[in-house]
Amino acid sequence: MRVSTPFKLAASVAAVALLATACGGDDDDGGDAADQGEEPVVAEGGTLRIYSSEPAFLIPTAGDDQPSILVIRQLFSGLVDYNEEGQPVLDLAESIESEDNKTWTITVKDGYTFHNGEPVDADAFMRAWNYAADGDNAQNNAYFMSRIVGIDEAQESGTDELSGVTKIDDMTFEVELKEPFVGFEAMVGYSGFFPVAEECLADFDACNETPIGNGPYQIEGEWQHNVGITLTRFEDYPDDGKSNPDVLDYQIFSDVDAAYAAFQAGEIDVMYTVPPARIAEVTQLENHLQLAGDGFTYVGLPLYLPEFEDERVRQALSLAIDRQPIIDAVFDGTRTPSTGLVSPNFDGYREGVCEFCNFDPERAQQLLEEAGGWQGDTLKLEANAGAGHEDWLQAVGDQLRENLGIEYELAVNLDFPEYLARSDAGEFEGAFRLGWGPDYPVMETYLAPLYGTGGSSNNARYDNPDFDAKIREADSAESLEEAIPLYQEAEDMVLADMPVIPMWWADEIAVWSENVETFVWNPINEPEYGQMVVASE
Repeated sequence: MRVSTPFKLAASVAAVALLATACGGDDDDGGDAADQGEEPVVAEGGTLRIYSSEPAFLIPTAGDDQPSILVIRQLFSGLVDYNEEGQPVLDLAESIESEDNKTWTITVKDGYTFHNGEPVDADAFMRAWNYAADGDNAQNNAYFMSRIVGIDEAQESGTDELSGVTKIDDMTFEVELKEPFVGFEAMVGYSGFFPVAEECLADFDACNETPIGNGPYQIEGEWQHNVGITLTRFEDYPDDGKSNPDVLDYQIFSDVDAAYAAFQAGEIDVMYTVPPARIAEVTQLENHLQLAGDGFTYVGLPLYLPEFEDERVRQALSLAIDRQPIIDAVFDGTRTPSTGLVSPNFDGYREGVCEFCNFDPERAQQLLEEAGGWQGDTLKLEANAGAGHEDWLQAVGDQLRENLGIEYELAVNLDFPEYLARSDAGEFEGAFRLGWGPDYPVMETYLAPLYGTGGSSNNARYDNPDFDAKIREADSAESLEEAIPLYQEAEDMVLADMPVIPMWWADEIAVWSENVETFVWNPINEPEYGQMVVASE
């Protein structure tokens, strides 16, 4: 997930959190069903009221931000899903096979349809991937097609079909990659690989407003921008257990504090994030989730601005920030300082590999002096509005002023979609806050999209041919175990150059109301709204 999110809380790769509220009532019957060895009755139905910020898109080829994906994953289903351990499992794919990790044969399960009745077959996936890859369509998830043969032609000349994607029969297609990628099966569980209905090809803008999905829920009416999105159960979806509530009511807020006030007033049932100032309060509530998470917060340094060209300046900025006091003061200790670029929950994580993530103001001053001092004017620190970033970003600015003598100003005035557009256009005027969470359970997801040349979320515009080559070498390994040390070498290259300042890993903190009987959290997909159970009245 290219989660440059409003306030990213990505998943821990431990287990799905299946957390049930305690049920009140008399105890005269001698105990509940579980105590008596009976199967508990799961009540389906009801309306789940969900906090959301404004998504950017509601179609898989374009939606690459967290608010978008949390809706898309209920409207659509893909070839692969992720289980409670965060590992890939076949979903709509009958099989995904390869003998060389380069040519993959995918067979789609029969019996699934889009909400308009179209079949979900090989063509459904092929048309989606082709549309995403076509440069004329300018889709955000085109990057994820970059491994497929024919992507360069599709991007540069507007060829509307990937030459590396070929149909075998109605339910089977073949995908040829430019080079082997050991993590391909895990990667296609990302929502950017979900299918698209043929009807959407005629008018994608209309389809974005009223998506034609293939998942357990369908949209009711249209997307009410900055107000809400209503999804209802799609009764023809073959698999049960993915649509327990009758209705998913996404209520859109531009300010997380206002959303929390609505939660306190009983108007919202689930919040996947909470205001920083409320963390201590929330973690005392019975109905809350707190897990060590995979959500990475960083301060990006746009290399297209001259003041950030010298790596010694970038290194100095990082060394001048003492992360732990900020975490303690602003987040009540619910963050872990980053000492690398890969989640502590992922295979391949190494503690303390970031030399310039230590707090060392004297070395910071020395490096800045060697680089000729700060060459810019007042340092602008940018973040999206309404997500509680002002306090910690101000603390960062205060430390930079105290330790390096750099004056700063905050620019926290854009709603998230506008902020994303600014990021994509390379229009930052100073250091910027963004976040990231894993799209799939492979170490590469923390590296290539953020730092690879042309990466979908390479917002710093980092360009290192050696890094790109090392990623390709790791991708071509015969197993993920063999790939890990190569990915680690690539990580070391980025940490030497410091195009971003790693800040911290966020604990997962979510909260739900008494209206929720069972809350479900997935390591990769995050809140599983459709699998939650609304308490019966």
